[in-house]
Amino acid sequence: MASIRTFERTIGGRKLVIEHGKLAWQANGAVTLRYGDTQILATAVIAKEARPGVDFLPLTIDVEERMYAAGKIPGGFIRREGRPTEAATLASRLADRPIRPLLPKHWRREIQVIVTVFAADQENDPDVLGVIGASCALGISEMPFEGPVSAVHVGYINGEFVINPTFSQMPESKLDVVVASTKKAVTMLEAGAHEADEALMMEAIKFGHAANQEIIALQEEVIAAVGKAKWHVDPPAVDEGLWAKVAAAIDHKLPAAFFQADKTQRAANLDAILQELMDGLAGEYEAGAVIAAYDKKIRKLVRSSILDKGERVSGRGINEIRELSAEVGILPRVHGSALFSRGMTQILNITTLGSLQMEQKLDNISPELSKRYIHHYNFPPYSTGEVKRVGGTGRREIGHGALAERALLPVIPSEAEFPYAIRLVSEAVSSNGSTSMASTCASSLSLMDAGVPIKRAVAGISIGLVTEDDNIDKFVTLTDIEGLEDNYGDMDFKVAGTRDGITAIQLDIKLKGISFAIIEQTLKQAKEARGIILEVMDRAISRNRAELSPYAPRMYKLKIDPGKIGTVIGPGGRVIRGIIEETKTTIDIEDDGTVIIGATDADSANRAIAIIEGMTKDIEPGTVYTGKVTRIMSFGAFVEILPGKEGMVHISELANRRVDRVEDVVKIGDMVQVKVAEIDSQGRINLSRRALLAPPTPEEAEAMRQAAPGGFRRSGPGAPMDHGGRPPFRR
Repeated sequence: MASIRTFERTIGGRKLVIEHGKLAWQANGAVTLRYGDTQILATAVIAKEARPGVDFLPLTIDVEERMYAAGKIPGGFIRREGRPTEAATLASRLADRPIRPLLPKHWRREIQVIVTVFAADQENDPDVLGVIGASCALGISEMPFEGPVSAVHVGYINGEFVINPTFSQMPESKLDVVVASTKKAVTMLEAGAHEADEALMMEAIKFGHAANQEIIALQEEVIAAVGKAKWHVDPPAVDEGLWAKVAAAIDHKLPAAFFQADKTQRAANLDAILQELMDGLAGEYEAGAVIAAYDKKIRKLVRSSILDKGERVSGRGINEIRELSAEVGILPRVHGSALFSRGMTQILNITTLGSLQMEQKLDNISPELSKRYIHHYNFPPYSTGEVKRVGGTGRREIGHGALAERALLPVIPSEAEFPYAIRLVSEAVSSNGSTSMASTCASSLSLMDAGVPIKRAVAGISIGLVTEDDNIDKFVTLTDIEGLEDNYGDMDFKVAGTRDGITAIQLDIKLKGISFAIIEQTLKQAKEARGIILEVMDRAISRNRAELSPYAPRMYKLKIDPGKIGTVIGPGGRVIRGIIEETKTTIDIEDDGTVIIGATDADSANRAIAIIEGMTKDIEPGTVYTGKVTRIMSFGAFVEILPGKEGMVHISELANRRVDRVEDVVKIGDMVQVKVAEIDSQGRINLSRRALLAPPTPEEAEAMRQAAPGGFRRSGPGAPMDHGGRPPFRR
């Protein structure tokens, strides 16, 4: 049993406390972190042996959200946590990206880091604690790890940068940048912003990097006090003989086969060279070793041609974007659609509009309960010409969808401006680099095609990086990287925004960090590329369509007295369900009395509006209604003039003539037009049908006189109320 040690620093005005020795004694490294009243446990466990056949770094980082952390019971039938929420998946990716480059690439024993959120105070986001906790758990373990690494949120509120702004402060912030860094360099960025300019974004990154140094110092204190001795791992030996034979066999063939604008032709050429190499060295070397040597040759060729000659595999210039095209309205019946192409990367995006009832309910530990704007991303295997199992949505798909969603969020109209739930789906129908940024472009086009009044068009681009032997002082940044450059390069830096500024950033690197000079150059190139892409998008559609698709629902808004919301809803929701069923509409009522009605045709909407307005307006004498006969008594008929509101038509007020039986004039279920004659002192509504009928002609009056038993009885407007055959009361 380890002794309990506690370490702390004040970060962003709140204490960050790291505790060791209290929980998870059997893990290779374990710490708890507390920030405000948000607390996590981070553990690192390393397998005792390597898995057979593994040729990559087998690291898994999982963030486990526990609903009890926020005082909630999970939804669903079984009432327990199931698959990770989208927020947990994104937090897992957030921790993985800065940690992975700091572990030895040749390590083959499985590493599992689990971050469990034990308490969430609804003010402090646990996602950056996951990065810090994973770093600290690995740092005190036996695992060779070139950390520590830290992460913070940077906000910009009232002209000042704020470290780790709370959830309640975030709506006031112009940006939200997660900066992860080591003592020397930035290792990861994740940002959303309300069209921030490049200079402000650069200041925010530097501010976050400086704040990280305090947290790194705290981790170093923990590691020095409780850290274990590190295992020593030698890199794999290079087989000089194999390297020489591979060089002799393919060095003279690669350039001609490799430098092709057509990806398909290039792939075919390289496959042929590899197969010839495998056949020539079969029996002498293992296939895996030959493929590894071949892959290193390709990597060296890609990087040296860019660094030394400024040449890219496709023949493009360093800042050149592949051929662009954009189309809208390409699918029938859907509410909005667009196809955006950049080289061999193609994204088909579809917009679907729905009532606010269709907004996504969030079952997680964050204070956000729902969202009305959703972006989903699909990456089928045919997009890369491969055959793979089609299964559930993976981390990559969730991450790409979330990035595109975040990029467009600042231009999405508010609920008050556009009372719809909005779902975008990006289908990656062909992929050769940065489908997430193509999804951003296609989404912007699709929204405008659907008639959604977005503030401005949004475009995105990915910038790559090649350094000389991981020396970040000598580098080349590449605009619009394709798949092969992403694979053999050092960075995938995605930047999305409008002409007015940046709306989202995501940085992934394979290095141990990048410099501010690289970041500044990247932001500059991304801005230039964004302008070019937006020009192409504008030629397809430059503003939202004036009319929605005929297949999209229409939303109508009205205001009622908040005190009468219960009248519209009715006991157990009976009244509002009846209106929905009768009119075939959707109805959403907000606490302030705003009623939003969704319908596919105007007649249905107008009928629902008329019913609700009638229910919520005060009934006054003289008002005319069309209602349904619900009950018949010997002395008159009851008519429902509004849902849940009945009045009585006395037998003497049913017609402009004598009526012997109520059933002679109306039956249950009949729709009749009536006028409110009076509302008595007890609130009972007396109605008249006779008041809306023309008085009888002289001939009709004479006929009624002759037919009336016992003599003439006055009828018509101004006649005394009849009492159903009962003798009138006399003094």
